[in-house]
Amino acid sequence: MEPRPRHSRHLASVALAFGLASCGTLSFQRSTETSGTFHSSGFAMTLLSVDLPMGALQIARENASDANLANMQVEDVFVFPYLGPMDWLIDIVGFRYARIKGTWGFSGE
Repeated sequence: MEPRPRHSRHLASVALAFGLASCGTLSFQRSTETSGTFHSSGFAMTLLSVDLPMGALQIARENASDANLANMQVEDVFVFPYLGPMDWLIDIVGFRYARIKGTWGFSGE
């Protein structure tokens, strides 16, 4: 059996990284029948300033939005790592995690 060419192993590694590059979670806690809180997170890979498949914060926001609950209000946003003016370093090759927390619905107060 002939060994695989080196470039095909690299392509397989890149394809695996793209497949594992993003994931997201979403959870809801009910306070009343018509309101509660939510937590949504996203994880993405950045390669040469391209977020794969999209930015981590965008993944977290879209997951929450796809739930289609009324009156969603984001109250807390957390992104890691965030390097401020040196954030361009992560844009070369990096991973980013984002989490949003907030409320949904109408409390009746």
